[in-house]
Amino acid sequence: MESEGQTESQHEVEKAVMFADVSGSTALYEKAGDQIASAAIEKCVRLLSDKTTGAGGVVVKTIGDEVMAVFPTADAAASAAVEMQSGINELPPVGGVKLGIRVGFHFGQMVEKDNDYFGDAVNTAARLSGQALKGQIILSKDTLNRLSPAWRPACRELYAVQVKGKEREVGLCQLIWEMDEEATMMSSAGPRAAAASKVTLSLGGQSWVLDDQKQSALLGRDKAADIVVAEANASRSHCKIEKRIDKFFITDHSSNGTFVQIGTTVEVELRREQLLLRDKGTISLGQRASTATQLIHFVVS
Repeated sequence: MESEGQTESQHEVEKAVMFADVSGSTALYEKAGDQIASAAIEKCVRLLSDKTTGAGGVVVKTIGDEVMAVFPTADAAASAAVEMQSGINELPPVGGVKLGIRVGFHFGQMVEKDNDYFGDAVNTAARLSGQALKGQIILSKDTLNRLSPAWRPACRELYAVQVKGKEREVGLCQLIWEMDEEATMMSSAGPRAAAASKVTLSLGGQSWVLDDQKQSALLGRDKAADIVVAEANASRSHCKIEKRIDKFFITDHSSNGTFVQIGTTVEVELRREQLLLRDKGTISLGQRASTATQLIHFVVS
């Protein structure tokens, strides 16, 4: 029997819980002053709340410049997160400060009591938000498995972290909501971008094609790699090229970096980072193209 004054009974539910907080607020208060900064933060929090309800979620509470919300599905949380990032990104700078948000969400069981939520899933989501950088959306690997096929290609696995109170590490994933000016954005309807049907890779007279049938290739010194590169500075599993949202990305996993040149642009060095491949260019492992003995050529079409 419920005690007098208790409005709701305690019960377990399964939902996606999200934490989103404004990044850059401290600098804004210093540069713009309390009144202007407070109004700008309030506007951001209101936007986060509107995007939550627009995606079918519920704002549980706001704590300063942070919003806690719950959603019925992982897809709904993903949709809200993308709309939040997009909306905040469109806001003009205030007092010379460009505000952004950090978002983390996790799907799991939690305890609902008196319109609030508690438990392991809530703690995990809060930790994920803390792992996010400004402009990032971080979710757990377990939550990735809860997303529909339309959303999963927009996610990339990162690394695992130890979360207080959990015996095993939690795998992190990033939801890519905006890649660059050519890749457009994600939307609540799922991915939308100009399609690239294939990328052709060539090295030493051999060629490989990535397309809908074969969507990824591992490059490295290991003989088990899809494309073996016999460079002394190459790692055994050096980098990976994969198709996501009808785009091809290269992600560095190495010790010495991956060097990519697209067309006649300046060569880019990737250090545990990813890059959208487009047009045509070269890839070298562990050193710049000028000193590499094995150069991979690519053509995206």
